[in-house]
Amino acid sequence: MTLLVVGASGFLGREVCRQVVAAGRRVVGTYFGSAVAVPGVQVRRMDVTDRSAVRALLAEVRPDAVVATPYRYDDWSVTADGAAHVAYAAAEVGARLVHLSSDAVHAGRPTPYLDDEAPTPIFPYGAAKAAAETAVRAIDPGAVLVRTSLIVGEGSKQIQLCRDALAGRAALFTDELRCPVDVTDLAAAVLELVDSDVAGPLNVAGPDAVSRAELGLLVAASSGLDPAGLKTTTSAELGLHRPAEVRLDSSRAAGLLRTRLRGVTELLIA
Repeated sequence: MTLLVVGASGFLGREVCRQVVAAGRRVVGTYFGSAVAVPGVQVRRMDVTDRSAVRALLAEVRPDAVVATPYRYDDWSVTADGAAHVAYAAAEVGARLVHLSSDAVHAGRPTPYLDDEAPTPIFPYGAAKAAAETAVRAIDPGAVLVRTSLIVGEGSKQIQLCRDALAGRAALFTDELRCPVDVTDLAAAVLELVDSDVAGPLNVAGPDAVSRAELGLLVAASSGLDPAGLKTTTSAELGLHRPAEVRLDSSRAAGLLRTRLRGVTELLIA
């Protein structure tokens, strides 16, 4: 079996590649900026905004499955159009598609979001991820759309942001709640889904809903850092129009998968 990981130089993409190599399977990883630094991965440069290039690469590699993780926070052409190009090319070669989406597709509310709830984006990145989902579902109804949350683990941008806030170099929001998930858990779940016939949206996130500021305190406790230095703010104070409380109900995924999705408190404190 050949697996193609689109966006293999990203935090999640690298971990997916690492686990595939460890399992003795063939993996081809694409990158655009920095090359993939995972031994055993066949690397190919690909621009997901170039539809012809995407189709050509998939026609050459002919993967059995594709894990699609491409995004750029402020670039619609990568996040939305790129996802559509990958989905179209995967369908052309008959590859199973696992598309990575985000809790950013939701507007935010006090009650958890179930898997099949329609997107209600309220800011550009969320709109791009929602558009990507729409395109993928239209092109390949059999694809699974993994809606996840903040991805944590050593080397993650989220953990580094917490350390920066503890050192006074950044600020964490007290009014934004998310359900962080460990990168190794998420990658393992994604690979289970590659070998499944699950289709449509599926929440795959941790069970603990915490604010970004609370995440910072957990990082302080786990790293032996002084929490007194934590710098906080609110998205409202900065005039940002972003989702506040976004809790993903991942109970369906927990029942479908062998991989246990650990909560951030267990990950950082236990």
